[in-house]
Amino acid sequence: MAIFSVYVVNKAGGLIYQLDSYAPRAEAEKTFSYPLDLLLKLHDERVLVAFGQRDGIRVGHAVLAINGMDVNGKHTADGKEVLEYLGNPANYPVSIRFGRPRLTSNEKLMLASMFHSLFAIGSQLSPEQGSSGIEMLETDTFKLHCFQTLTGIKFVVLADPRQAGIDSLLRKIYEIYSDFALKNPFYSLEMPIRCELFDQNLKLALEVAEKAGTFGPGS
Repeated sequence: MAIFSVYVVNKAGGLIYQLDSYAPRAEAEKTFSYPLDLLLKLHDERVLVAFGQRDGIRVGHAVLAINGMDVNGKHTADGKEVLEYLGNPANYPVSIRFGRPRLTSNEKLMLASMFHSLFAIGSQLSPEQGSSGIEMLETDTFKLHCFQTLTGIKFVVLADPRQAGIDSLLRKIYEIYSDFALKNPFYSLEMPIRCELFDQNLKLALEVAEKAGTFGPGS
């Protein structure tokens, strides 16, 4: 069981906080010699496999890491361009990890805004007045859980379908938000959350929820 990510969306539909708490298992990692027997191309600021799928590496997979160092878009974590690095014979042999492309910051902003709109549509479609909107969406690989506060802030958690205790976790996140963001005199409701104590306590709450499956009394 796992909790994949947390989103906090303000009442206008803007993404003010996002945390990826679980990295899915990489589809494939392999050590290559020069020349690379895969065709890689840059697409939408990511380096993707365009041809030559093999050993679990599929067309459309992105380069996620090189020699154990994470890749962010088209650059390694230390700023090297991926295609330029892999085009240099002196850098071989090289270990490359491939997997599904990770969402960019812009894509996360767009998805948060789209969910905000769907939430409002769900409230309007309800045959009963005063509907709370979308509280859960279920797929075969994850569940999306949402808790909206009276001020319109939405806390969204994506988790394994078997993960228990998400309702309690959402309220725990709201408690952390109230304690470490709202009580900060320099913070307003529409601003991005940039608070180290909020980060630390949120990560701890996610660890507790994953290990226990649910929150016990007094947690």
